[in-house]
Amino acid sequence: MSTLVQPRVALAIANLRSMQWPIRRLGPYSCVLGFILIGSAALALSRAVLIGWQWDRVDVTDSLWSMLLQGLRSDLITLGLFAAPMVVLLPLFVAANRLSWWSRLSSVWLSVSLIAILLLEFATPQFLYEYDSRPNRLFVEYLVYPREVSAMLWTGYKGTLALVALGLTAAGWLTVRHFNRYRDTVDPWRTRTVLLVWPIVVIVLFVMIRSSFQHRPANLATFAFCDDAMVNSLVTNSAYSVLSAVYGLKNEAQSEIYGNMPAQEIVSRVRKGMAAGPASFTSDQFPTLHKQVASVRRERPLNLVIVLEESLGAGFVEELGGVPITPHLNGLANQGIWFDQLYATGTRSVRGIEAIVAGFPPTPALSVVKLDKSQRGFETLASVLRRAGYRSEFVYGGESHFDNMRGFFLGNGFHDIVDRKDMVAPKFVGSWGASDEDLFDKAHQRLQALHESRQPYFLLVFSSSNHTPFEFPDGRIELHEQPKQTVHNAVKYADHALGGFLKQARASKYWADTLVMVVADHDTRVYGDELVPVNKFHIPGVILGADTQPRRIASTVSQIDLAPTLLSLMGIDSEHPFPGRDLTRTLAEFGNQPPLPAPRAMMQFDQNFAWLQDNQVTVLLPDGDVRYFTYDRRTKSLDPTSTQSPEMARNALANVLMPSWLYREQLYRVR
Repeated sequence: MSTLVQPRVALAIANLRSMQWPIRRLGPYSCVLGFILIGSAALALSRAVLIGWQWDRVDVTDSLWSMLLQGLRSDLITLGLFAAPMVVLLPLFVAANRLSWWSRLSSVWLSVSLIAILLLEFATPQFLYEYDSRPNRLFVEYLVYPREVSAMLWTGYKGTLALVALGLTAAGWLTVRHFNRYRDTVDPWRTRTVLLVWPIVVIVLFVMIRSSFQHRPANLATFAFCDDAMVNSLVTNSAYSVLSAVYGLKNEAQSEIYGNMPAQEIVSRVRKGMAAGPASFTSDQFPTLHKQVASVRRERPLNLVIVLEESLGAGFVEELGGVPITPHLNGLANQGIWFDQLYATGTRSVRGIEAIVAGFPPTPALSVVKLDKSQRGFETLASVLRRAGYRSEFVYGGESHFDNMRGFFLGNGFHDIVDRKDMVAPKFVGSWGASDEDLFDKAHQRLQALHESRQPYFLLVFSSSNHTPFEFPDGRIELHEQPKQTVHNAVKYADHALGGFLKQARASKYWADTLVMVVADHDTRVYGDELVPVNKFHIPGVILGADTQPRRIASTVSQIDLAPTLLSLMGIDSEHPFPGRDLTRTLAEFGNQPPLPAPRAMMQFDQNFAWLQDNQVTVLLPDGDVRYFTYDRRTKSLDPTSTQSPEMARNALANVLMPSWLYREQLYRVR
């Protein structure tokens, strides 16, 4: 290069370096625009990666470009929400002649906001793998328990945590470095110019956030375009999903997102579905309160034990078409009352608890185990049995305060809680507490002591070994696969522990006068390419003990039907508000003659509610939309159908509106 050219090149480079990035000429608004542009690019890249990962399910929708465009729309909503506070505050700083302070504060706020948004994106792949969805309300619920969740993550996901930490550190460093450039180096604007432009910026942000010129702003339902809930979740970003969940908490126990119905019609439909008989209802004030006469007459009612198995879906039970890794549970199919078509009401343990222990149907709200108005005077099996002279205890290997179980149980009929702190020298302790073997050893001890006291009892035993990160003691089972800490191995260990307990129980004195039910709270990793993956709500359940005769139940059964059925088999006449059915009086398998109510089950999958009856599935979506499907139990497939059933949809709506009403008005009690 000649000596004449070199100085010209150097001068050109110097001039380029001295030029400001064009958006920095926008004065104080430059950092806001920079935040939106960088955030949009980062979220678009994250979405593209997730779509590529889940391409098999995205490809069948043939909607890639629509997903990307609608994704940009949701990103602009999110970024506008985070940018809005600083824009709204700008005139106050201008009036105080402190624009430089606003620039510094904005740089910090927008840096932290973008890092938080990126953190949720980094957390998305693992959450998507576990729950088949972006972070949502479950993510928010888990944040309430940082110690338990931290222990679980550290034990089972060290590699994932390291990658997230590395990626977030790099992204955080770049973000802070970028926004620091705006603190003192933007082009100065006159006060008049700042204030004249301000209304325009506010209007633009308002349009971005509302993202609609209709009478309602955009919401999660706006971005749902197919029958695969997971693919729908990819359209939005994780920050938007979490913010929507947080916003939705203000409407807890409000099932009106599905539509409205006159109170009289709700009561009429729900009561008819209970199949309890008009004369059995005892109150106009409490819509579902009724007297139940036990179908089995006993001189001395039986005691009750419910073994609630964590995350043990039908896919792990060979008898139900699953993997052959639960030989002990599978072997019970011909030894008691075995349910071929039992369905969970939700995807969380507390949802299973509310259905099984309280007989309460699902809603789009949090489980009543965690809601304020249900912490006292809310009817449960324990409160029904307490009035009959029973002592009720909850036995758990972990910390019973998790998910507010301790508070809910002690406030609603249970006498005592036995948890991790009560287990002396356990054989093995993992992230979620003592192993299932330790749990069952303690349960067996309590049952022996209660039996010797000759006081009637109800024991709820809740396992935890089959929970990520799948920790259990070495040498107990022949591993199903490698490495050790997998869901299949954990389920096999849980079955091993259950088999040991049942062997002890059968040889014990309490077996002859105790009804024992083994049932799952929900399946693990509820996922699928449907609005509600019905097959992943299918769970095992069996009733054993005392004089129980083997019986195969092929009809569809919901978890909420178990409480009234157990009371009947125990021989207890009772008065309660449980809207589930006494199966001993409503199913043909128990010798009942037609006409009989059509067997049904109900399922809550995030904000989608499904009603399964025969082979028909009615799905209620937010904003009143209804979809109809047929369900093939053999292939476990859900297929759209043009055949509509408005009557079934009305029954579904009544049964999802009723529990919200009962909770809100505190009517789920006896007087």
